[in-house]
Amino acid sequence: MVLVDKLRSTDCKPTKLMDLEQIKCQSCSISRLCLPVMLADAEIEHLDSIVKRRKPYQKDDVLFRFGEPLQSLYAVRSGCLKTYTLDADGIEQITGFYLPGEIIGLDAIANNTHQSFAKALDTSLVCALPYNKLDILAGQIPGLRSQLLKIMSSEIQDDKALFLLLNKKNAEQRLAAFVINLSRRYANRGLASDRFQLPMTQVDIANYLGMAVETISRLFKKLHKLDLLELKQKEINILNMQQLSHFAGTSCHV
Repeated sequence: MVLVDKLRSTDCKPTKLMDLEQIKCQSCSISRLCLPVMLADAEIEHLDSIVKRRKPYQKDDVLFRFGEPLQSLYAVRSGCLKTYTLDADGIEQITGFYLPGEIIGLDAIANNTHQSFAKALDTSLVCALPYNKLDILAGQIPGLRSQLLKIMSSEIQDDKALFLLLNKKNAEQRLAAFVINLSRRYANRGLASDRFQLPMTQVDIANYLGMAVETISRLFKKLHKLDLLELKQKEINILNMQQLSHFAGTSCHV
């Protein structure tokens, strides 16, 4: 139900956009990362029947806004999106980045309203999962219910890890942990884990990690001097995965 197009090993964009009517959960190349992972073929067909596949979102297009009623959860098929909140002064705080196979909007379930904004970082495709239909279907398919609970549990773990990252690590470790996390997520998608494009800007990374953008630029240079990684344009090349992971703290999963 996510990406059908083959992804480039250094980017999260699809090589081409296929006819939306041709895309099916059953033939998805990374369905093992998404809701169908625990389902039988017949159950996947039921899930596929409720999925709404939307036209591509372009860079800076908004998927949903804070306070809007929960209509659907969204599975990223291709591209990258971010979620963020705005404080009383209208200052943005990024709360997450989402890659193919990941679900956006879970925090809206408690109050039936979205608790953040979601915006595309580049050309992105998503599957809309109407929540009422999904909830009914999950009651009929134990495997789907179990997978939803696992995804929610993962969200909770990610929130805890982010809290530890921002409060117990120094600036260099925060950035290293962030890069390692991206590396692992790309590896889970069958992509290169040691060389990949950053889908977000350094401004976004700085915002997410609670640092100044000038600090992010300086730290990338410092990590390069330590022979841990190098950044060229927006391409990350991890020079020593083991040492970078050790430097970041191997228990950190942002």
